[in-house]
Order: sequence, then C-alpha cells, then structure tokens
Amino acid sequence: MTAQTAPASGRSSTRGDVQFAAVEGESDRRLAYAEYGTATGSPVVFLHGTPGSRRLAELFESTARDSDVRLLAPDRPGYGRSDPWPDPSIRDGEDIVRAVLDHAGVDTARLVAFSGGAPYAFAAAAALPSRIERVDAVAGATPPEYAHERPAVQRALSRVGSTAPSVLSALFRVQRWVAERRDPSFVVAQYTTGEPTAAVSDRAAEIVRADFLEALVRHRSGTVTEFRQTAADWNVDFGAIDAPVRFWHGDDDTNVPIAAVRRFEASLPTARLEVLDGADHLQTLLRAVPEILTDPR
Repeated sequence: MTAQTAPASGRSSTRGDVQFAAVEGESDRRLAYAEYGTATGSPVVFLHGTPGSRRLAELFESTARDSDVRLLAPDRPGYGRSDPWPDPSIRDGEDIVRAVLDHAGVDTARLVAFSGGAPYAFAAAAALPSRIERVDAVAGATPPEYAHERPAVQRALSRVGSTAPSVLSALFRVQRWVAERRDPSFVVAQYTTGEPTAAVSDRAAEIVRADFLEALVRHRSGTVTEFRQTAADWNVDFGAIDAPVRFWHGDDDTNVPIAAVRRFEASLPTARLEVLDGADHLQTLLRAVPEILTDPR
C-alpha cells in the first residue's frame, strides 16, 4: 500500500506552486517540483519527457484531484527551475525521486514516466526497490540495444549532442524563441502524427506548449544531456527492479516505435505491455495517464 507521512514543515500546500528539494549532502543539487491533485492523496511521481518540465503534469490536475492522487512533478536537472547538476547521469533518477519523496514526506510511491522520463524511472526503481511500488512507462524511451528503429531526427540530435553540444543548445534556444511566437500546434506537432491538433484539445495544446517553453526557460543543458545519454548505455541494473512495470504504448507512435518497446518488455520479468490502438506519442500520454491515475492497483 502506498505510504505517506506528514508533509515537510514549512512547505506550501498550494497546488502547482514551485517547491525546492535538495539531494542530501549535495548542496549544489537543488530540484524544483510542483504538486497537483490532493495534498493527502496517494503519491505518484510524474517524470516529464525530453524536453519537458513539471508543467506537463497540469494535464492531469483534475484527474488527480478526482482520484485522490497527490501528483509530484519535478523538473529534472537542467530543466525549468531546476539547476543543472554536475556530472549528470541517468542514474540521477535515484537522487531525483528520493529528493522529491523525502521533501514531500512520502515513504513509497508509484512512478509515471513519459517518453524521455522513462530511463530515470527505471534507474530509480532499480536503486530504490523499497520505495517504488510500480512503474508506468508511457510512450517511454527504450535502451539503445532495443531501439533498432530509432527515428533519424532523434539519431541526429543525439549525435550533435555528443559531438557539438553548444550547437544543439543553440538549436533549442531558437526553437523556444519560435515556439513562444507561434500557435501551440508548432510544439504539438513534435509529438503527433497527422494533423497536430486534430485529437488534442485547446487546453491540452496550450499546456504542452507551456511545458516546452518552461523546459528551456533558463537552461538547455537538460535537453542536450538527455539526448546524448539516452542513446548510450543507461548503466541501469534492470534485474534489480522488483516493482511491477507496465508499458503503455501507442501502435502509431513514430517518436518511439513500438517494436523497441516489445523487445524491452520481453526482457523484464515484471513487465507487461498495454497497446493503445491508433495512438501516437502524445495521444498515448493523454489516454493512458488518466487510466493509470484512476487505477490504484
């Protein structure tokens, strides 16, 4: 059963306010996060995509509230209001999740990870088996050994991130400048197939755009780092994951082709795959997360 202690003293209880947690013993590792839903509900840590921020969890504020879920959404290092961390690694997922749980006064929680947040969820689950109850990977990225069909654009971004990180940083700075001045469909199109806003509400499109802008508001280092690291060895002990794992993936996802997820799922004894018919990358997020939050199992 999900366990929760009293919220940390001095912490604001206003939903969506930015709060700051620090990694114990690491004064230079500060982490921003926000809460959505109910303050005393079942804790769920939500890990955004690449790029992304805590703002993406706003999509599920009402569902979390109606389902009595306390949704804890951090900005990973180098995104939004979180400072970059020295020597970043996918294994920072352990410190990210632990810092949020400790600051929020939570003993155990479920993890919900979208897209590029999945590697960090698996790293946390492997390192914190006594604190993670379940992992739900939604349109989640897969380790490179399974990603045989990785899209050409992502391969190019990873290559530039490894060989010329300043160029990739400049590219995202320009992309943010354009996104700030364009219709939300400019950002939504990065996560959809077909007409960008055909199956996305105006509110959802605005939040997706706000999430993208917030992700890059102060730094681009989080994005540059993650494009480089997710294409290399994750250095995660998947055999140490005791918690049940569920993959939620659309069969029309061109950002993360489902064939890679099928191979990854087959390698994890605690995993099972839920296929969403006709769903692309963003539609998988919008369809799966409400179901996850309303299902306490």
